[in-house]
Amino acid sequence: MRARALYMAAAVGVVAALLAIPGPAGAATVPASVACDTRQGACWHPALNARWQYQLQGVAAYASTGGINVGMSATPYTGGAAVHPSVFDIDLYTDQAISGNNTTLDTAAVNAIHAAGGKAICYVDAGTWENWRVDANQFPASVQGAKNGWPGERWLDIRQTSTLLPIMDARVQKCRQAGFDGVEWDNVDGYSNRTGFPLTANDQLVYDASLANLAHTYGLTVAMKNDVEQVPDLASYFDYAVNEQCQQYNECGNYTTSFINAGKTVFQVEYKLSLTKFCPQANAANRNAIIKTFDLFDTPWTPCR
Repeated sequence: MRARALYMAAAVGVVAALLAIPGPAGAATVPASVACDTRQGACWHPALNARWQYQLQGVAAYASTGGINVGMSATPYTGGAAVHPSVFDIDLYTDQAISGNNTTLDTAAVNAIHAAGGKAICYVDAGTWENWRVDANQFPASVQGAKNGWPGERWLDIRQTSTLLPIMDARVQKCRQAGFDGVEWDNVDGYSNRTGFPLTANDQLVYDASLANLAHTYGLTVAMKNDVEQVPDLASYFDYAVNEQCQQYNECGNYTTSFINAGKTVFQVEYKLSLTKFCPQANAANRNAIIKTFDLFDTPWTPCR
């Protein structure tokens, strides 16, 4: 019990340092950027041309590697020999279909990815409540808003940082415990959706910047996920970007200016366009683009280059 008390005290101290302070007219002030702490972790940065895989659903055939197809390969859109991903974006927990529960950290997958010479990004949902997560009971009803379209999920009231950030702190510590190299905070664009709360653009900036700082505090680099309109304001907080469907919605431009021109990697995934409709543009702009299906199993997977 004493060890747990010390752990909780340390966690609360980290979060307290990251909480935004009230600004003019009660609006929270966006916190200053916190550099990645190399005393806590490796602070890995992906190469600009790093090929990636996005797999959030486990596959029973790969149970020995946490449900993740670490050895997969595909022929890129540009042709030539089959290639392998070097970066894997996977869930923090082993898929329930593989482990029999939803509480097992996917250390097996991370270890297998590292053994193959790759890196692992830890997928964590920071913007919606998911009723199947092991810590779901830590989210009071007051922070749970409208359904977001996925079964068992509701948007979160990101203004309540004193409630949400300690939960996210515990999650990112589990990413570190499992050996991940970076973090992807998902659903961090609630202000532009119908959440059930009167969220503002400033609310989102405060929350997203705080999440980036939280990852850096533990020596993990961090991806900016979507929130395209705020890329210019938030790019300095994040080390690379993950975007869904920016080509389909003609939203890729900000990534060149704010990320690629700054030497920061952009990982892009498209679900509905054919390869010929987005690969030429992605390759020309130096975005690392792949095609997947919404269920995000290991296949299909085809990189643009």
